[in-house]
Formats: sequence, C-alpha cells, structure tokens
Amino acid sequence: MSRARFRLAALGVVLALAACGGPAPEPARFVPPAPSATDLQGPLRARYNLLPTLALGEAVAREYGVVRAPDSALLVVALRRPTGDGDETAADGEVTAEVVDLAGRRQAVALRKVATGDYIDHVGIVRISPRDTLRTRVTVVADGRRQEFDFQRSF
Repeated sequence: MSRARFRLAALGVVLALAACGGPAPEPARFVPPAPSATDLQGPLRARYNLLPTLALGEAVAREYGVVRAPDSALLVVALRRPTGDGDETAADGEVTAEVVDLAGRRQAVALRKVATGDYIDHVGIVRISPRDTLRTRVTVVADGRRQEFDFQRSF
C-alpha cells in the first residue's frame, strides 16, 4: 500500500469515527463529600469516617497502630463537645459499631481507644472487598445516654 493510500485510508477512519457522534462531553459535576459528623444530645458531636487503610499515610497508620492492606478499612469515631465559640473539646464515652454490607453480612467492629493529641479516637478495622457498600451503625454511651447514628460508605 502506498503512502498516499495509507493516509487516505487513515483519514477515512478518522472521519468515520468523528461521524459516530454521540453526546458532547459534559463538564465534571461537583459531588459534595458525605457528611462526617453528627450532633447528638448532650451536647455531643460524633465525628466519623470509614476509609481504606491503603488511603492512610504511613505516619497515620503508625499512629493508629494499623496495618495497611487492600482488604481493610479503618473506622474512626471521635467524640467532641462543641463550645460556644465554634471550637470543640474532648468528650468521653463508650463507642460500639456494627457494619453490614449489601448482602446482609454483619461485622461487629472491635473498637479501641487511641490518644491523638488532646483527644481520644475510637478506631477499629473493617474487612472490605472491591465495590463494597457498607452501612455502619454506631452506638455511643455518654452522659448517661445511649444514642445511635448510622452512615454509609462505598468502596
């Protein structure tokens, strides 16, 4: 095949593909982050997250005593007391959690307390798999009250 014929054939392929059409590309849409705090009675605020351990930096994994692995996520629940000036102080309480996947499989999460500066975080490891969606039910006992909240994360 001569160069001229090759170029003509290539041009034909490019034009044919361009004619395939389809919708024009759309600009990316901002997806707001999922809430990661809930106000409870007391006043008490629970800050929480469930993220793959591989997303943790080495220093953070070390601080929490976590081994980074592709099949695990770190659940963090931190209890805080909101102050009148918009700040927060440490709050004490007991935290338990259970995770349920879309197939109904349940995992009780063994939480332990970890000191992070002036605060105490409750942390535990959750087993995950690719494309998991997990609903987490958290129970907090503080100030003589038992309160619950839940949240969902997809991996």
